[in-house]
Amino acid sequence: MSREEIINLINEAVKSGASKKASCSMFDISIRTLQRWIQCPKKEDGRSINRCSIHNALSKDEEQKIIDVSCSPEYRDMSPNQIVPDLAGKGIYIASESTFYRVLKRKNLMTHRSRAKAPERNRPEEISANAPNQVWTWDITYLLTNVRGVYLYLYLILDIWDRSIVGWTIQERESGKYAAYLINETCMKQGVRPGELVVHQDNGSPMVSSEYLAALSNWGLPSYSRPGVSDDNSYSESQFKTLKYRPEFPGRFASSKEATGYIKKYVEWYNTKHLHSGIGFVTPDQRRYGMDFAILECRKATYNKARDLHPERWSRGIRKWGRPEIVTLNPRDRKNDGQNKVA
Repeated sequence: MSREEIINLINEAVKSGASKKASCSMFDISIRTLQRWIQCPKKEDGRSINRCSIHNALSKDEEQKIIDVSCSPEYRDMSPNQIVPDLAGKGIYIASESTFYRVLKRKNLMTHRSRAKAPERNRPEEISANAPNQVWTWDITYLLTNVRGVYLYLYLILDIWDRSIVGWTIQERESGKYAAYLINETCMKQGVRPGELVVHQDNGSPMVSSEYLAALSNWGLPSYSRPGVSDDNSYSESQFKTLKYRPEFPGRFASSKEATGYIKKYVEWYNTKHLHSGIGFVTPDQRRYGMDFAILECRKATYNKARDLHPERWSRGIRKWGRPEIVTLNPRDRKNDGQNKVA
């Protein structure tokens, strides 16, 4: 097919409502190539040889042999790094490991070739909060000590609605007993009513222990991350990063007493001083106790006043100083999740 024919077909498709990018992709060319062809529609390929052809490419029969061998009962549960050496031990060479990988990837056969159903890991249920003490998330992180190989463990509970740290403790080991004590103590301190709380966590041994689950059953329901997926507990992971990346963080602690003193100061700073981006750049305490309404209204008035003084400098509207009314844990649509909906 000549350039002129391709250009005419693309123009007809665009006139019918198709996008130019999609139309070009049908002919395996880019928009930039189309622009060059429009400038010189009758010019043919000036190269002396077809540089798109690969002289040492596999034939279709050879590619099919790779697929057949990889999907055979003997090799369908093995990776190319295992298949190729095994074949070589039998005196058979088909292609290199990289070629196996390339062919299987192109045929979408890299993940699962067995006849059995591929394992599924369903996302956790979407959980939303529109007030404090509805959805908490918690995790455990280790703190280094001055003794190599000896750690302290920080148990920390976060309320996702206002990002406030509602409970924490430092222990010398991970245990469901300590987790149970912390959840009971925190719920009573925060005035949680039985049956109204959802607590999200990963699948660590303290989180699935009988002691912890028995304590949590008095207050609400558990929610769990998928194994090996840290994004399912992103609020706690982000919290620990804020803790450990602060310039004041010492890195190592001489004793449990020293660590407790530091975390106590950190929690006070975080809840009362830290302007959190996820809740409109107010502190967790300001949002938790309703003080953020006046602050956000003041910011809005300040910006309106600045725009009125110099309207020529504001090509768009003022910044949205709203508050997210709903915060969602593990939203289905991460681009438009509830935590970004501002009033």
